[in-house]
Amino acid sequence: MIIVTADQSQLTAAEMGKLWATYVGNTLGKCVLSYFLQHVDDKETEKILQFALGLCKDYIQDIEAVFKQAHFPIPVGFTEEDVNLEAPRLYEDDFYLHYLQYLGKGGMSIYSVAIPLVTRKDIRDFFVKALRDTSKLMVLVNDALLPQNTLINPPVISPPEGVDFVKKQSFLNVFFEKDRPLHGLEIAHLYGNLNNDITSKAVIVGFMQVAKSEEVRQYLERGKNLNQKHIELMSDKLTKNDLPSPSSIDHLVRTSTEPPFSDKLMVYHKIDMFSMKIREYANGASLNGRKDVGALFAKCQLDVSLYVEDGANIMIDRGWMEQPPEAVDRDKLHADH
Repeated sequence: MIIVTADQSQLTAAEMGKLWATYVGNTLGKCVLSYFLQHVDDKETEKILQFALGLCKDYIQDIEAVFKQAHFPIPVGFTEEDVNLEAPRLYEDDFYLHYLQYLGKGGMSIYSVAIPLVTRKDIRDFFVKALRDTSKLMVLVNDALLPQNTLINPPVISPPEGVDFVKKQSFLNVFFEKDRPLHGLEIAHLYGNLNNDITSKAVIVGFMQVAKSEEVRQYLERGKNLNQKHIELMSDKLTKNDLPSPSSIDHLVRTSTEPPFSDKLMVYHKIDMFSMKIREYANGASLNGRKDVGALFAKCQLDVSLYVEDGANIMIDRGWMEQPPEAVDRDKLHADH
């Protein structure tokens, strides 16, 4: 819990921006997880969902206290109007665990980046705790997925026979020579990104079924096709190295067409999670040694960036895009004066 004192009313741009993003993201998470909890049978999965929902509620409450002290307007985010708890079940229990893994990555990426940027101790402590809490959530999710044999894990590879050093430039250049085998970090990030795309695709399959607006449905369909394209490209890299690819989880989506979520929530959700994928592709590229794999991640980044921009345009056109905090426009002040 953040304890705000009278002399801590000022927020830096980093503190303001990261708290704003965390607040909005957790209001979305609260809506989605509250709906999932209306339709869950497995008791262990239910406990994990309850734990995740509790984190969302705690973070919302803590950030509201900071914003009130700083005289910062509380963001609207997502409310009861964006979720229909009475809607029929849209996803199976097993999907919830994959979704929490997917959502947890997004949260951790915000919290870990915030920690070195934030200078106020109580807010920095908040993000440290959020990162620790979300790490615990990920452990709970992975431990629940392991017995089901549905945890999407990179394959086991043989350990090297000894320490060695790269001797040829061909380690990097595989466009014109025979490809060297993928190394461990390349495999790990291909699997991590495949995991994201596979879960993202299942989320979108459900969203497409229940979207009210044809424009939103078409946007979601484009996202599904983009996920499938990236799944095929990354799976091909693994196949050429005699490595298995993770399986689809689309079968965990039921056939309901009654929307549990507003179109606004679904579009924002995909913008937010596709934005996370931009960071994940960049991480994969930064730890990669093969030019062909780097080029693949760059292509995926470009695809996703264009998709996110088009989604933002839909949000703006429909009056759904809440404006993040921004610096004072001095030119506008002068013009108004």
